[in-house]
Amino acid sequence: MPSLEGNLSWAPLAERLDDVAKPVADAVNTVPSARVAIIDPHLADTAAFCDAYDVDPAASANCVVVTGRRGETKTTAAVLVLATDKADINGVVRRHLEARKISFADQSETEVESGMVRGGITPVGLPSDWKLLIDERVVARGEVLVGGGVRGAKIIVDATELAGLPQAEVLTLAMTEETS
Repeated sequence: MPSLEGNLSWAPLAERLDDVAKPVADAVNTVPSARVAIIDPHLADTAAFCDAYDVDPAASANCVVVTGRRGETKTTAAVLVLATDKADINGVVRRHLEARKISFADQSETEVESGMVRGGITPVGLPSDWKLLIDERVVARGEVLVGGGVRGAKIIVDATELAGLPQAEVLTLAMTEETS
């Protein structure tokens, strides 16, 4: 039966810093509950990961990076929603960032700026000038599974620790039938 931990071996993140991206390792003190597991990097995408490791998709949270623009002002934000949900990027996120136009961030720029790779982007260790928008359903979930900054690792962390990060804001981001 799928679960949060699936069939993976988990260890405290503080004991396995070499398994995650450097910015994640550098931010280990911000998420004391975090545990890490090594995975096959080819199975990092949510559906393949959950299937291969018997993880409940509702226990997993996806992090996407967006760029909002209004005139010359550019705002970068990481958006975290449960893997079973879809974020209202063009509505709630765009309005919250006070952007006239919003788009998914350029992947190569995101990798350079964050020190993390596509398919492993995580809210832990993000650049301090980025916003972190977390859906309220993620926080309500308690422990959630997120990326490790690399495709070969996943982290389990208490979502209240993510909500407590300096740039974090908890909002209603998941699309409902009324917003889709």
